[in-house]
Amino acid sequence: MANADEAFEQFEEDEGGDTTLALCSAGRKRLFSKELRCMMYGFGDDQNPYTESVDLLEDLVIEFITEMTHRAMEIGRTGRVQVEDIVFLVRKDPRKYARVKDLLTMNEELKRARKAFDEVKYAGKDAVAK
Repeated sequence: MANADEAFEQFEEDEGGDTTLALCSAGRKRLFSKELRCMMYGFGDDQNPYTESVDLLEDLVIEFITEMTHRAMEIGRTGRVQVEDIVFLVRKDPRKYARVKDLLTMNEELKRARKAFDEVKYAGKDAVAK
């Protein structure tokens, strides 16, 4: 039971939201290891996956992000990455394209909701003051 408690504590979120950076064998900082462990568990892996598996997956993720960023910098306005460039790069992959569109739509909905909430909040303060 103590082993299960230790594994559970590993996945608890820090209150400050700080992600601890671990160094890999190549000397690079591990940026996503905590999140990848949780994702791997969510997709059916062991609750405490092998460190080598997490490191390999993180290397693949960083390689993908780097490659996409370089490709996005080459199209559109050279040297800058814009949302439209990412959409252009994933347009032929239906799953990625659909996910990007969903995330962009959700982002717009969240912006509108925050704006509406702020307007109600400020209008409420004015009404109380009068």
